[in-house]
Amino acid sequence: MPPPSTTPRAALRDLALGASVEILPGQLPSPEVLAGHLPRGASVYIPYPPKGRWPDTIAACEQALAAGMKPVPHLPARSVRSARELDDWLASVVETGVDSLMLMAGDRATPAGPYPDTPALLDSGLLAEHGLRRLGVTSYPEGHPLIGQADLDEALRRKREYARATGSELWIVTQFVFSPSPALAWLARMRDAGCTLPVRIGLPGPVALGALIGYAVRSGVVASARALKRKPGIARLAGRWSPTPVALALARHLAARETTPALDIHLFTFGGLADAAEWLSKLRKPDGLAACPPGTS
Repeated sequence: MPPPSTTPRAALRDLALGASVEILPGQLPSPEVLAGHLPRGASVYIPYPPKGRWPDTIAACEQALAAGMKPVPHLPARSVRSARELDDWLASVVETGVDSLMLMAGDRATPAGPYPDTPALLDSGLLAEHGLRRLGVTSYPEGHPLIGQADLDEALRRKREYARATGSELWIVTQFVFSPSPALAWLARMRDAGCTLPVRIGLPGPVALGALIGYAVRSGVVASARALKRKPGIARLAGRWSPTPVALALARHLAARETTPALDIHLFTFGGLADAAEWLSKLRKPDGLAACPPGTS
């Protein structure tokens, strides 16, 4: 919650200091390399890919812990085959020493077991039974390709109700955006509706533009991908995407408000951890804004 005197430059630095990153288990480097890329205590989110194996998730958590990071493994409801398997997965999380989870429905068209979505995971009672009360949940500033807005709002209401009933700490991590406009419009709608949960706005890290457009189409962010493909400018000409303009807009949003619920950024690295870490490192410096002008990475 920045003070009234916060400048955009200071807010941008705060966003970089509090940023989390997302790294696939197979792309997670050794603890020594990871510790060289990120500051100690950084939150490292570990996705569960479509053909993922839970032991790989646990091994990645152990790597992140060995590097001094805070792992946040993804738990996709639709990939869990039974209540017994959910119980085993949660037990392994606790045994590893991890206290946070990122909950989502997952990408499977048909659930593998009895959990079609995040509320179903919560209703199982097993998360509370294992003492897991630090939970991230997803949201979609540009909408979901398969779920209507009313259903998304109802799901968030149920998650917030669960958090109140169980004393859980809940926060939102959004799908990645290419522009500040949908993120800020979504954020205003959430706050107007009385939702004061901490929010992490998802941004793609610095990455080749062609690869990013492919990721976006596969993730359902089709309209933005098309707009990005057509958009002229330095990033387009250089063939690289930079998150700087969106991060700067978020920093200006923070600097313009005397009080606001917690707002941070979440970087989807897409295999480019070194570039993402370098970008964050530049922003953490006192002259970070000059070091990362809009349109560069």
